[in-house]
Amino acid sequence: MSIHAVSPLFVGRAAELGALDGALAGARTGAAATVLVGGEAGVGKTRFIREFADRAGDAMVLVGGCLELGTEGLPFAPFTAVLRGLVRALGRDGVAALVPGGTTRGLARLLPEFGEPDGDGSEARARLFEQLLGLLERLAEDRPVVLVIEDAHWADRSTRDLLSFLVRYQRSDVRLLIVVTYRSDELHRTHPLRPLLAELGRVAWVARLELRRLTRREVVEQAASILERELSDLDMDLIYARSEGNPLFVEALLSESGAGEALPESLRDLLLASVERLPDDTQELLRVASAGGQRIEHDLLSAVAGLDDGALSNALRPAVAGNVLVVDGEGYSFRHALIREALHDDLLPGEHTRLHTRFAQALEHDLSILPAPRGAIELAHHWHAAHDTTWALVSAWRAAAAARRSAAYDEQHRMLSRVLELWDQVPDAAERIGTDHINVLRQTAVVAHLAGEYERAIALTGAGLAELDEAADPVTAARLLRQRGLTGYDLSRPGHVDDLRRAASLVPDDQPGLRAQVLETLARMLYDGWQEKISTARLAMEIGHEVGDANTEAHALITMTWARCQFSDVEANLGGFAEARRIAASAEAYNAMLRGAISESDVLEGAGRHERAAQVARDGVAEAERYGLARTSGTFLSINLAEPLMSLGRWDEALEVIEHALELTPPPPYRASLQGIASDIALARGRIDQAEELFAASRSVLMRGRFRDQNVLPHACREVELLLARGRLDEAREAAARTLREQDLLASPRYAWPVLVTFARLGGEIGAELRSVAEWLAVAGDYQQALRLTYMALAGLSEADLESGAGSGAGSGSGAGLDGARVKAWDTAVEAWAELRQPYSEAQTLEGAARAALEAGDRQGARVRLARARELAEQLGATPLAERLDAVARRGRVAVADEPAPDGPPLGLTARELEVLRYVAEGRSNREIAGELFIAVKTVSVHVSNILAKLGVASRGEAAAVAHRIRLFAAE
Repeated sequence: MSIHAVSPLFVGRAAELGALDGALAGARTGAAATVLVGGEAGVGKTRFIREFADRAGDAMVLVGGCLELGTEGLPFAPFTAVLRGLVRALGRDGVAALVPGGTTRGLARLLPEFGEPDGDGSEARARLFEQLLGLLERLAEDRPVVLVIEDAHWADRSTRDLLSFLVRYQRSDVRLLIVVTYRSDELHRTHPLRPLLAELGRVAWVARLELRRLTRREVVEQAASILERELSDLDMDLIYARSEGNPLFVEALLSESGAGEALPESLRDLLLASVERLPDDTQELLRVASAGGQRIEHDLLSAVAGLDDGALSNALRPAVAGNVLVVDGEGYSFRHALIREALHDDLLPGEHTRLHTRFAQALEHDLSILPAPRGAIELAHHWHAAHDTTWALVSAWRAAAAARRSAAYDEQHRMLSRVLELWDQVPDAAERIGTDHINVLRQTAVVAHLAGEYERAIALTGAGLAELDEAADPVTAARLLRQRGLTGYDLSRPGHVDDLRRAASLVPDDQPGLRAQVLETLARMLYDGWQEKISTARLAMEIGHEVGDANTEAHALITMTWARCQFSDVEANLGGFAEARRIAASAEAYNAMLRGAISESDVLEGAGRHERAAQVARDGVAEAERYGLARTSGTFLSINLAEPLMSLGRWDEALEVIEHALELTPPPPYRASLQGIASDIALARGRIDQAEELFAASRSVLMRGRFRDQNVLPHACREVELLLARGRLDEAREAAARTLREQDLLASPRYAWPVLVTFARLGGEIGAELRSVAEWLAVAGDYQQALRLTYMALAGLSEADLESGAGSGAGSGSGAGLDGARVKAWDTAVEAWAELRQPYSEAQTLEGAARAALEAGDRQGARVRLARARELAEQLGATPLAERLDAVARRGRVAVADEPAPDGPPLGLTARELEVLRYVAEGRSNREIAGELFIAVKTVSVHVSNILAKLGVASRGEAAAVAHRIRLFAAE
């Protein structure tokens, strides 16, 4: 006879527990980790997690389970459960004190106890996600934290998105372990959890663990623990064969065999057998409970069953004693989901409809039985399951509003889609929900956009416009066109600006609020005409102010100010950014506040005001942390902080900013920009392998989408610089030519001038094409002017040459006059960079000025320039530049500072070896070099061996790289 329904002894799993223990041990030392635990239904995942939690020691273990609701899970259910548990343990104020920024309005989307949520929109969801991760990280400062998310196979998309965010963006040095369990046997080919598991499996700190079935020996141990005696080998053979090592089935089979009855023939019968031994009224109550889901609140079950607390408790007590139900807080859960599923599947069609109707009616009577927004969403589920189309439509409409409050945009999209599906089946649908079909289409399109379903948003707006009489309802037409324009912009679809122009033209005068929003959106996306952008933004700002829409007013003012600055008239317009932030702060429009910091720091850096750009960006990073947006807006601002720090030569400080931002695991485009800046610094310091690694990481992001010039053009420069550093001149020229073919440099002067400067150093046929671009490329501000002067010095062009389109400055003079003009051109560029306080660019142009001075015969002038450049290079740690400067000094026999003038050949090479090295650097073979120098191939081979030995390198390619790095032949 069975003594225990569940084995008191935890059997097997030693290796699996060891893996989790090891992950927790790593987390204790500050190595955050995630473990994905899979296993078939009944294999013991919940028991396994419970055993692990019991061994976790001082770690705080937070457990939340996904709840099945029809074909989808309840939005954010496990995280709501975790938050509720924290509030019980620490109190509302205790939790609030741990939330980054000290405001809990983001968490109010999950728990009403935290007050009213902040504004809607994509930033609301980002804020919720960041606040929750920040809360976990703060908890982990005191002791290790284990977050367990159970039954992820039931997770809705919002829950999956939040889970992915937590796993991907957890800081690597936080004492946090995330454990996720799921049914592996339910993951069919199209199951939505499959791609998430595959995606997370590629993250470095994520491990996967599969719980296997028990071996026969382990089943014997389990059976002995349950029965407190050993079974015969024959009985064990039968139990093991029937259960196939699944612990749940072993328990059920032992329960039935202990009752002295024949074993059921099917799994369903086996699971229901433990229910059928219970009293009839308990069985009936369990069938009712099965329609409520895996977990059901006591009060809701009481209302549906029509029993008072005492009667309900008496009826359920046998089910709890028989281990069919377990008490779970203020409600009950089936011991295993398979039992509930078997009960629910056993309902007759009429019973199924009646039970779901009873649940719906109970919730209609008192929705507060369940916490918001769960009540509205479960109500919609029950009316839909009851096949009552009218109330299914009405409740789905209400549930969509509740889901929006939680920023559960995927659930909101699903509910609104259900309203659209049922619309034609409910004749008075518009009267029932208080709006028409076109407005539902529009709202669904808005939410589809927020949920990332861009193509569906385009289709829905198109359907709405096709159904609409534009002349009769221009307001709705304008809203639909604005939404299609926004979505089209995100998809890089042509025509999105046309949609916005059309929307602006349709908004009537009696809708100033909408007109302001449409105009603000249009202004932000206009890039062809600056005056139109400014005037459109100004009008949007004025209307926004009149109607009291602070968010729109602030965004429009930011757009107008940014467009007015244009890098050459910065000081007169900067006040606009401060005013925009003040307006945004009055309405707690966090997105606008941070966008203001982003735009202002961008303008200041583009104008060469590096110190002020860094300060604005630094303040913005701190604001983003306070608002709970450190990983999104905060890391974008970190890019805007690292850039001016690099310009100022504060490279180590810039790298610290980049390192901190990367630890937050920012969105891929932001990460690519940060890695790009780090690659520039590594390359300037001669760490070519590191630079190439960072470059490859950023390229992997940029190859997966369409990006603006601010990403693409700096990346093109890095590619060329890296190829040059490796001595691969021909490939560098090919890469440059490809960029010139594929990119419209005239559209982005700020990012095009650095391209011209970088590519001008390549020489060759590309020079003519660069000159044709430079003739027409605009110049705005001191920074772009410094780049232009540098390009002119490199290309040997005068102002007259550039304005007339002359092929080369060499044609305008000769001899000493020409040499003097070249020195002056370089010195003018040096002065421009010195005024901007950009030491690396100053040192680079000083090198060019020194070379020009040597060519003009001014060795003293060259010495002064080289000494200053060498000083700057040493301060920066720019080793390759320092080596080039030393090479120039040796070749020119110039003493730098107090050093004696070098009187030997460069690098200790003979004149003939220098000739050979020049051809090696050009990629010539020994036979080709022999032909050029009229010597034997064997003699060339000897020279090459001597060159390798003197340079301390192992190959011809490395020798060529040294020659290119120090620009040994640049002036020849």
